Amino acid sequence: MANLGTVPALDGAPNRFTSSPEKYAALGDLLNAAAATGATADNMGKPDVSELLVETYGDQGITGFLKLTGAITAAGASDQIEFYEVGRRHKTIAWTATSPSSEQHTMTVSGDVAQQYDVLMDVATGLRYIVQEASTDSIVVHGLNDGARTPAGTGTFVAIGNMYPQGSNQPGSFIEPEVKRYINTYAIVKDRFQVNGSQATNIGYVNIGNGDYRWFMYGEQEARKRFMDKREMTMLFGELHDGSGSGALTSDIAGSEGYITALESRGINVTNANANPLDSFAEFDDIILELDRQGAPSEYAMYVNRKQDLAIDDMLASGISTGVTAGLAGQFGAFNNSADMAVKLGFKSFTRGGYTFHKHDWKLLNDPTLVGASNKFQGIMCPLTQVTDARSGMKAPALEMKYKASNGYSREMEHWVTGGGVLGHSNAANGKDTAIFNYRSECNLVTRAANQHVVLK
Repeated sequence: MANLGTVPALDGAPNRFTSSPEKYAALGDLLNAAAATGATADNMGKPDVSELLVETYGDQGITGFLKLTGAITAAGASDQIEFYEVGRRHKTIAWTATSPSSEQHTMTVSGDVAQQYDVLMDVATGLRYIVQEASTDSIVVHGLNDGARTPAGTGTFVAIGNMYPQGSNQPGSFIEPEVKRYINTYAIVKDRFQVNGSQATNIGYVNIGNGDYRWFMYGEQEARKRFMDKREMTMLFGELHDGSGSGALTSDIAGSEGYITALESRGINVTNANANPLDSFAEFDDIILELDRQGAPSEYAMYVNRKQDLAIDDMLASGISTGVTAGLAGQFGAFNNSADMAVKLGFKSFTRGGYTFHKHDWKLLNDPTLVGASNKFQGIMCPLTQVTDARSGMKAPALEMKYKASNGYSREMEHWVTGGGVLGHSNAANGKDTAIFNYRSECNLVTRAANQHVVLK
């Protein structure tokens, strides 16, 4: 049939129909004419769009470390949390020999660390000495059984006891117990997502879950998960700000000490040369010896990157049992004494030297867009235990996430939506045609007895 002319589009652009629809003799002619986008009459069917949303990089969630390692949540009602830890009951004494003689030796020491008649042992030689005189910065010692001991240079003593003569008075001084006070402030973590009212009504092809085809909801879900990731990473790698330096943030941000930061400053730091992972029993045994020195508990969770994970698997395959080692059964106290539960949660457990280690890979250290972009951190070893607070005597977990809360108002995980009537939400201060999803959390992490935790670098 003849072309009767082009129907102009509303915006002035040519219409894809060569004539108005009612001028066509058959529907096929209309479809064929409507194929101006490149289709033909033979394939003018409904577009076949897959409803599946492909997770190209798998499950990218990194949260869960704090929960699986036993960190509990508790409310706080101050701008900072204070906690106390008991120091060493016994102290070593570093000395420098200033005037050694054949019998008595004057040594420079630091502080009131020794008293008259204390018996000291040189850690290098095992020789024992008795203190004849003591002051705030020096001591005079004599060989305990003879005077032929002449220490030179520098060294370390340990106090093993004392010996007083008959008729002597009680000591003139005493040693105060050491209690260390720690303070951690809260980090305020925020994020947002928004969608305009028109886009909030659009239906797409992709099923984002439970039959919901509103694409903006997927964006909101991702924003929420990203916020949760940021909150957990803040509690892992945050630092306290000491107020030094110049800049707008020095007085506004107090910072907050994260888990890794606490371990770097007062935990067991294991650094491997050339970024090589732990891959031998000898290296593990060195860590175990240090755990013994720190009075560590017998059960640990290990969160490691994939390189370290594989290295441990190879080590275990070379000759260590994952269930019973030298007749000593592994402990699974963190998993209700169930090895099966540990396996279901993704842990692989083994026992060495009386310690049970539950190994788990850590996505955070594998993701190339997060900490996996660096070889700095290979993993951590977290004790699965409770510790005693030195001030209150209360039992508390090694890790505790604190959040601000009072009178029913909690800032652990706040979520609210504002918008000028969009999605049914209204806000007098916001007349925009936009729904804004807000996320906020005010929290910190308390790391107790960090000396019993291990960071692998």
